Amino acid sequence: MKLNLDNVFKPKFFGLFKKGRYDKKTFMSDLIAGIIVGIIALPLAIAFGIASGVTPQQGLITAIVAGFLISFFGGSNFLIGGPTGAFIVIVAGIVSQYGMQGLIIATIMAGVFLVVMGLCKMGAIFKFIPYPIVVGFTSGIALTIFSTQMKDFFGYPLDLQVPAGFIPEWICYFQNISSINWIEFAMSLGCLLIIIFWGKVTKRIPGSLIALIFGTVVSVLLSKFAGVEFATIGSKFPELANGLPMPKPVAPEFDYETIKGLVSPAFTIAILCAIESLLAAMVADGATGKHHNANTELIGQGIANIVTPMFGGIPATGALARTMASINNGGKTPVTGIIHAVVLLLIYLFLMPYAVYIPLSCLAAILVMVAYNMSEWRTFKYLLRGDRSDVAVLLITFFLTVIVDLTVAIEVGVVLAIVLFVRRVMQTSSIEVLENQHLAATENDEMASMEDTEFLDIPEGVEVYEINGPFFFGLASRFEELENMKKSGTKVRIIRMRKVPFIDSTGINNLRNLCERTRKRGVTVILSGVTEKVQASLIKFGVDKEIGAENIFPHIVPALAHARELVK
Repeated sequence: MKLNLDNVFKPKFFGLFKKGRYDKKTFMSDLIAGIIVGIIALPLAIAFGIASGVTPQQGLITAIVAGFLISFFGGSNFLIGGPTGAFIVIVAGIVSQYGMQGLIIATIMAGVFLVVMGLCKMGAIFKFIPYPIVVGFTSGIALTIFSTQMKDFFGYPLDLQVPAGFIPEWICYFQNISSINWIEFAMSLGCLLIIIFWGKVTKRIPGSLIALIFGTVVSVLLSKFAGVEFATIGSKFPELANGLPMPKPVAPEFDYETIKGLVSPAFTIAILCAIESLLAAMVADGATGKHHNANTELIGQGIANIVTPMFGGIPATGALARTMASINNGGKTPVTGIIHAVVLLLIYLFLMPYAVYIPLSCLAAILVMVAYNMSEWRTFKYLLRGDRSDVAVLLITFFLTVIVDLTVAIEVGVVLAIVLFVRRVMQTSSIEVLENQHLAATENDEMASMEDTEFLDIPEGVEVYEINGPFFFGLASRFEELENMKKSGTKVRIIRMRKVPFIDSTGINNLRNLCERTRKRGVTVILSGVTEKVQASLIKFGVDKEIGAENIFPHIVPALAHARELVK
């Protein structure tokens, strides 16, 4: 079968220049927005790189390469790509266990998963992930990020070995509370206050950039004139003192055992990337009235995550904060994201030697603010008012993310999403026994021409079951219960299926088993209200022959008439 990529892969950038749709005015809007977003992305890219257990230049390389590719190949007009806080926990875990080679392989594998998802048109599926699961993930990740930043926020010594895991981290912090550097802590608080209150001055220039500049200047001045030394990027990464090396493409060394061990982390990266990018794209659509192509976006994200690690980058996805900053500053097309990547490239080439002077306490303050914005604590509190199942899902996902492991939380979250979906469908599907009562035929019944018929009687010896909703595996136990309730003297059982939109293979199997059991008891099964789609499934599996074509009717009237003949 030939795969038609035109149906799933339509990057928004490719269609910009057709029929003169892109003009000078639009370009100027994109240029201004791209420059501003590039400046906004600078401190975040550096902070995310360090927090993920890699170097600051790797965070910047990710923002440059992935930012360009996501805008070039993506399915949204507005999405800005790069490293995000969601990946900090999983990336740090992979680096500590498998090293940089393992991270490169896992990211490439995740990219392949994303491309396959897009080609299989799975973009729409992520819209149905229950909201409590999404909030549980993001809130859990936010708390984890907050926890990991406490070492630099309070100025603990660089050589303090903080164990992995939320609870061990805080045990370590309390055990070493006497090692807090109060000057570093004051720097963190000062930068945090700047980020919080700078928005009251202007929203054009991000508070995180002002905090970065303030922290760096104060650090240099105090070091030079007062002899106060701060832990900086240069002290943590002394190799950067000679400048940043230009990234060179690297070919990862694949081996079966490594790939086998990285399948689960790679799947986690892919799911996180898909959820975060598509949610950001949907928010952007709501703010602009435009529409993104979810499948194209998944493919674009996949391409970015395949290519970026080959330049030393880390996983990337669509970033909601940078996307909204682009929209608020006039960005209109994917050109904004490309310009933002070019701006970051210029900064990388000409300004990054000065990055060694940035205090780690300043970056910790930036990430604490990122964690706060990610936490969605108001939404979390609001969802606690929901029904018990939603609250349980929210808390399970949240605590698994914080206390156990993000990979486990993702896997359990996906299973919970499936279980919740099945549960919801089961709640909409039911089987009821219509006892000896009258059935009114209206224009909404199977037979519109019968609207003038007053009542339809169920004769003695006939049972009528009515199925409401999809006939699938979730109804299996209910059918068995009803089978055990069979009354003596029943000769015909009518299964009314007018409200069954589809029947799956398990439903077919249950129907066949029901027919087999009823035949052994001398009861005839009649189907009524069978839609064309359900009829096609019955024919496909040969059930029509087992039941008998003469016992399948499109509506209840002839089914009852046939039943009367059988019970005479």
